[in-house]
Amino acid sequence: MSSQSRTVVLVDAVRTPFGKAGSLYAGTRADDLIVRAIRGLLERNPLISPSAIDDVAIAAATQTGDQGMNIGRSVALLAGLPQSVPGYSIDRWCAGALTAVTTISGAIAMGAYDLAIAGGVEHMGNHPMGDGMDPNPRYLAEKLVDTDALSMGNTAERLHDRFPTLTKERSDKYALNSQVKTAKAYADGKIQRDLIPVAARSAELGWAIATVDEPPRPGTTLEALAALKTPFRPAGRVTAGNAAGLNDGATASVLASEEYAKANGLSIKAKLVTFAFAGVEPEVMGYGPVPATEKALKKAGLKISDIGLFEVNEAFAVQVLAFLEHFNIADDDARVNPVGGAIAVGHPLASSGVRLILNLARSFEEHPEVRYGLTTMCIGLGMGGTVIWENPHFKAGK
Repeated sequence: MSSQSRTVVLVDAVRTPFGKAGSLYAGTRADDLIVRAIRGLLERNPLISPSAIDDVAIAAATQTGDQGMNIGRSVALLAGLPQSVPGYSIDRWCAGALTAVTTISGAIAMGAYDLAIAGGVEHMGNHPMGDGMDPNPRYLAEKLVDTDALSMGNTAERLHDRFPTLTKERSDKYALNSQVKTAKAYADGKIQRDLIPVAARSAELGWAIATVDEPPRPGTTLEALAALKTPFRPAGRVTAGNAAGLNDGATASVLASEEYAKANGLSIKAKLVTFAFAGVEPEVMGYGPVPATEKALKKAGLKISDIGLFEVNEAFAVQVLAFLEHFNIADDDARVNPVGGAIAVGHPLASSGVRLILNLARSFEEHPEVRYGLTTMCIGLGMGGTVIWENPHFKAGK
């Protein structure tokens, strides 16, 4: 085995339409969501031989019930992959799918794998956030964290406290822009092309086929956002309108070494440059993308000015604004989340990392003048994760 690192590429990625927690997919199992995503992914990539898949890494933030039983191996079998294909589960909360991608990529880079699947699923209707968790009393008794650290909404309020320039008005404007961009992307057919239709059953309506995201609110106005309640604090700044909702959905991607992809006629949608995870105070977990991005840029030998496209997970508007303000990027910069983000389409926790990568890969196709892009997200208990990607369609001078 060569000791030289190999280039890792994204072959393709897809996702199910996202639903509101316990609504669109109330009668659908979580494992069936990710099975459908994997099957859809392989159906549209007929040159991939299922027997050639070296591993399947699937993330879920709550690994019990229909998200348990080593969901990576379970869904590999349920999706009809050969029994020779192994699988495992990943948990890094919101960055689960992102971590599945980076973990699989490490194995490909060192030569242990040639081709593998990475993805994530979260059915927050079946598994509400925090369901079944038992935080160690030492967290609070020994003042390892403040109580706010265990409530994501309160960590977002803390970001507003820490950065007074990040006002509720700015958060609401950012949230509205996310809805507007998502609506335009739908009108232009940019989102639907990567959604795998899913059969969903409603007790009232019977069977139907889900083909679009359920959460977007294209008619949102600033006035409506301003009037929303602040559930985490009296006179707070975080609302249901400037934060991602509670959602159900799944994502799946195929990664390979560049040599394998080229030798087997597979598409190359993005090339992995490097990645980094970093920790911050759990009470302001939304700040995690800042040190993670600084760390990744240093590893890559790049500056923030080298990045031409950004996919930042919109867990909360204030969290994105904190990232943008740190790097002197305008709130409405066209390079950031060009087809909208989680505030509009939803954030089914562990699945979202691949959605970011998918969006970035599609933007690479439209922007051959951009060489580098990044995907980044905050993570509960005070972390951030960033992956830097290179555009395979890049043409200097464009």
